[in-house]
Amino acid sequence: MSNTPHELHEEFPAEAEKIHALKVSNAHFARLAEEYHAINRKVHAAETGVNPVDRFAEVEMRKKRAALKDEIFRMLATASA
Repeated sequence: MSNTPHELHEEFPAEAEKIHALKVSNAHFARLAEEYHAINRKVHAAETGVNPVDRFAEVEMRKKRAALKDEIFRMLATASA
């Protein structure tokens, strides 16, 4: 699964330094980032047919990914530069 779309560095390219800093300094952010990457890989595998799932499961995974992305965005927005 090379070139998985929607990775955090693609979603927030201007925030690369903040993402790294928060992963190192904030355990909650690090857990959210890892959870986001895990669900993103599952969504990509489902979308590409590598690991097919039923439509409902795929939609639920996408919703979970969106919720995690929203929470990550909020943390990035409030983090100091």
